[in-house]
Amino acid sequence: MTGGDGQPFAVMVFLSFVAVSLLLCGLAAADVDDPEHFYAGGSAAFGPVGGGIAIAGDYLSAATLLSTTGAVALDGTDGVLFAAATVVSLYLFMRLMGQQLRHSGVFTLGDFLADRLGDPTVRRALGVATLVVLTPLLLVQLTTAGRVMAAMFGLPDGALTACTVAGGTLMVCYAAFGGMRGTGYVQILKVGVVLAAMLLLAGLVLARYGWSPAALFSAARDHSGAGADYTSPGLHFGHSLAGRLDLISFEATLLLGAACLPHLTMRLHPLRDARTARRVVGWAVGPVALVCATVVVAGLGACALLGRDLVRAADPGGATALLMVTGALDPAAGGARHSMLFATVACAVFATTLAAVAGITLAAASSLARDFGTRPAHGGAGRTPGGEIRRARAGIVVVGAVAVVLAVLLQDRGRLTLISLSFTVAASVLAPVLLYSLFLPGHTATGTRWTVYGTLPLIVLLLAGSTAVSGSPIAIFPDRDFHWLPLQTPGLISIPAGFLFGLVGRDRSPSRGGAPLRRGPVAPGRARNEPGRRDPAGRA
Repeated sequence: MTGGDGQPFAVMVFLSFVAVSLLLCGLAAADVDDPEHFYAGGSAAFGPVGGGIAIAGDYLSAATLLSTTGAVALDGTDGVLFAAATVVSLYLFMRLMGQQLRHSGVFTLGDFLADRLGDPTVRRALGVATLVVLTPLLLVQLTTAGRVMAAMFGLPDGALTACTVAGGTLMVCYAAFGGMRGTGYVQILKVGVVLAAMLLLAGLVLARYGWSPAALFSAARDHSGAGADYTSPGLHFGHSLAGRLDLISFEATLLLGAACLPHLTMRLHPLRDARTARRVVGWAVGPVALVCATVVVAGLGACALLGRDLVRAADPGGATALLMVTGALDPAAGGARHSMLFATVACAVFATTLAAVAGITLAAASSLARDFGTRPAHGGAGRTPGGEIRRARAGIVVVGAVAVVLAVLLQDRGRLTLISLSFTVAASVLAPVLLYSLFLPGHTATGTRWTVYGTLPLIVLLLAGSTAVSGSPIAIFPDRDFHWLPLQTPGLISIPAGFLFGLVGRDRSPSRGGAPLRRGPVAPGRARNEPGRRDPAGRA
């Protein structure tokens, strides 16, 4: 895979991925004739194998490939811990909540909590939390897709806007026409592309060091310039008390927040039975673990072959390390544009970002369509299946257009801060809400609203005063310093606060806080509102 002219190869692979993914979405669109198919991909979804791989595809993002590779290259053991936390987060989430979130007839977290807590008024709070979590992630993925597309085609920086718009157009097509099933096909295709490219890259790196991970790690340590600090935790945040607390805060945020993202939970609702849910765990965690292992190898290879200073000079956060290591492995190509290896890895990154953008867009638009506004009475004429799908598709177009505009305006500004915002909200708001609603008897919608509306302002306040906004090279304002919180990630404060808000706001009176908690998932195939049983809103 070394030598040759990589740019025509990149164009060919890019166009092939787009053509195949659009074809799959077109095939899926033939079945999208009711909300069940559009939001959940059908009652049977993909089965344990396809469902698990689709979840893995939704979970793998540009941050997994680019930011984690850079963290390993720059910070050694810290980066390895970040990669490990990414895998552990998904495993714990799937084991604890995979079966619990299985629920017929619900499509968003707002749907699930409204039915679980017996109070439809909780939808809007969950809709707000969902949009706050997904919007920053969407902007980061869109900007990354535009930059990678420009790099693949060898375009100047002035073409970034056009590439971002093109990526946004593709994501709208995937989500609007394919629905959950179509985006699931794209996620499965993406996992195959990413695994092939990353295994190839990791193999070439290990081959340089006699297929010895220990030799690779030693070479990375020797070329890092950090000595023994590279092999011990604390290099990224520092060895002071504040640095240790920041490391704990980041790991806790990653463990609790990475797998609680709404576009992942959407894929768990349509699982047909508990046995399928158990089997999905392995098929979801396995590909993620394999990709994270190759990311660690690539990061160590970047440090060993290029040196830590060169990686940091290209990008303070190390986001370019994954693509830079391809040039070190293929020096005879005469530049990145002509490297077949660069083309292969760049296409994998582009596939990752584009598929992630499609899944996030669908989840955000679904929440916008279902969690906001007045829902008609059961059996009323206010919402027909076709009308709801049209509203969902209109929501996808709106979300896509707004995201493209914001991504063009922001470009790469504050990338790590936006990611930190999404994960912190997921860990501090969505994790407490889900854990309390599933495992705390008597938890009501009142406690959920306290968690959402009490924790969100706190997170914004803490982030505004943190080194993620000012006072560090990777901050939104790197040339200014007005931070008062010595933490990059405020999860150490906001996560306990989220759980505390849920307890303080917990209304123990069923007549005031909503209907009693419903335990266990609804059996697939049964309507949420059975004949003779009244639903949370009091409808027959």
